[in-house]
Amino acid sequence: MREFIVEADGGSRGNPGPAGYGAVVSDAVTGETLAEAAEYLGVATNNVAEYRGLLAGLRAAHALDPTARVHVRMDSKLVVEQMSGRWKIKHPDMKPLAAEANRVFPPGQVTYEWIPRARNTHADRLANEAMDAGARGEQWSATGDDVEAEAMREATGTAAARVAAATGEAEAGAVRDAAAAAGGRAIGAVPVGDEGPPARPDPGAGETREAPSGADRPAAGERRPSGAAGQQPPGPTTSRPSGSGSGSGSAEQSQAPGWSAAPDLGAPATFVLLRHGETPLTPQKRFSGSGGTDPSLSDAGREQARRVAEALARRGTVQAVVASPLARTRETARIVAARLGLDVTVEEGIRETDFGAWEGLTFGEVRERHPDDLNAWLADPEAHPTGGGESFAETAVRIAATRDKLVAAHAGRTVLLVTHVTPVKTLIRLALGAPPESLFRMELSAASLSAVAYYADGNASVRLFNDTSHLRP
Repeated sequence: MREFIVEADGGSRGNPGPAGYGAVVSDAVTGETLAEAAEYLGVATNNVAEYRGLLAGLRAAHALDPTARVHVRMDSKLVVEQMSGRWKIKHPDMKPLAAEANRVFPPGQVTYEWIPRARNTHADRLANEAMDAGARGEQWSATGDDVEAEAMREATGTAAARVAAATGEAEAGAVRDAAAAAGGRAIGAVPVGDEGPPARPDPGAGETREAPSGADRPAAGERRPSGAAGQQPPGPTTSRPSGSGSGSGSAEQSQAPGWSAAPDLGAPATFVLLRHGETPLTPQKRFSGSGGTDPSLSDAGREQARRVAEALARRGTVQAVVASPLARTRETARIVAARLGLDVTVEEGIRETDFGAWEGLTFGEVRERHPDDLNAWLADPEAHPTGGGESFAETAVRIAATRDKLVAAHAGRTVLLVTHVTPVKTLIRLALGAPPESLFRMELSAASLSAVAYYADGNASVRLFNDTSHLRP
């Protein structure tokens, strides 16, 4: 199943005033721009323009593929929260637009994410072009070359890079073999295992703090710049200055650009992400996803799980344990949960990718037995392994939906997710708002810990990645 990214924006120079919207549809894996839409609306409010932009983006995506999964990104907090069902829609002008947007795709096929205005520049540009065209008495038309789309295509990386994420349990050694076979650049300079001193985690990383520092989250009334790395976005905004382009303000929720008086958002939902311990297949660098023999932990993997359990017990902040349904994750979770005095909940959505007929094989063995399928898979991130399995575009959609469900269920709590390479990397990438190719530039060790905090305004903060300090003597 394909996955599209829809970015939309709308603005009004006067609120209400001359208004327009812009929307862009791109491929979620490659970043390629597939469709653009923009329109001058005449006199309208910011919020109506934003909803019209959303509607145009969804319709453009539907025209490309009505079966696709769609992830909408907008800098309108109001639209994102209302379309996600967390805020009520009160304004009579927006209710029919929201209802129409909900009908474009079947329920559950569209997800929403708030992004800072600085990351919505493509749609913002289209909205401004539409308003400028309206000021000239014209309607917007496509200008031809899309510099942003071309830059994204240049940045999407090689087929060899895709293998780094795609191999899952087949770790870094097999990834480098794949890179050589594909003729691409080397994937990562670090050998398998830990190299040099581990990155020092933020003190209390992965913990829920009752009185977090300003570096993590502001107290009520505290000010900070919008869009700063590792920080949540500003609160809901007012309209943008007249003539400045699109806006995301509303009478229902108001926001000020730049520095803002952000509300206290409360304790985040914090996911401590634990990759399971080693299995017999891990040191052999074999494909081991969710469709193979489902190996248990090796003796080394059980020792790793015990060391993780002791480290987490010392921190004392984990309040729930959730595990992938596979044997290696459930066994790791049981060892840790027993030490913490907690039960284990199994979550199907955080399982590893299914590698089809390649399960249990090394990369070299796949190359010998299925060369044509392997070449196709290396060239296309939406391709499936021999015999079916799961593409990594499909994996990302599944992980995003599971993340949203777990965040809603564990608001304000610290939860240990015992999972696999691909789910951990995907959660980190989504939290950073990083492009798809960033997934292929991460190394994740067995029994490593990472952590992401999810705030009530929809923003996320990565607090820890690939920490293995607990495994050292």
